[in-house]
Amino acid sequence: MIELSKVVLATLLSYAALFIAAKVIGRKQVSQLDFLDYITGITIGSIAAELATDLENMWKPLTAMVLYALITWLMSLIAMHWTQSRKLLNGSPCIVMNGGRLYRLNMKKAKLELSEFMVMCRQQGYFDLSAIQTAVFESNGKLSILPVSGRRPATPEDLGLAPRQEQVFTEVIMDGRILDENLRRMGRNPAWLEKQLNNQGISSASEVFLGLYGAENQLICYKMSDDPAIA
Repeated sequence: MIELSKVVLATLLSYAALFIAAKVIGRKQVSQLDFLDYITGITIGSIAAELATDLENMWKPLTAMVLYALITWLMSLIAMHWTQSRKLLNGSPCIVMNGGRLYRLNMKKAKLELSEFMVMCRQQGYFDLSAIQTAVFESNGKLSILPVSGRRPATPEDLGLAPRQEQVFTEVIMDGRILDENLRRMGRNPAWLEKQLNNQGISSASEVFLGLYGAENQLICYKMSDDPAIA
């Protein structure tokens, strides 16, 4: 029973420490992780696993986890305030193709194989390299592509059009529940919402699966539906 209690305590302590470390370091999408974030994440995860299983010396891996989180946080502050350090800590983008020319030395410097470069181009829909004006290999391992002007999609500006700017919608009803804070932030109240629902033939917010508030007092409602999904 004592051993089981130790396992539970170590697991909870590991989870809490990992959660706090993630908060300190900050959140990023996995695809946006640079080299330093990647190795830090692997190391902290490994330490957390050791903390959850090492019942005799829990404080050693916990101390190491805290130190890794603090060091990563300090490095992010350094990169934020001293631009000269960003190239050393995070790396720098590298042009691997421009104007129909492939830069072999830049690819070698970035450790990017030609076959891998071709795969990354195809993943973005570029099967013909002549459609690429410039390709930049970013510090996070992603490939940014600028198409040649004659091969890029037409924009409204090219066609002489001026479409209305789209607005961000805010959720005011989710799963039949009114989000009072969002409603107040939009400068609206429950009475206004009830009136809008009635205008759409909806008697109660409980009938709405998702309600979105947009520009020009626009309320878009998606009603509850129990219809089975069609595979």
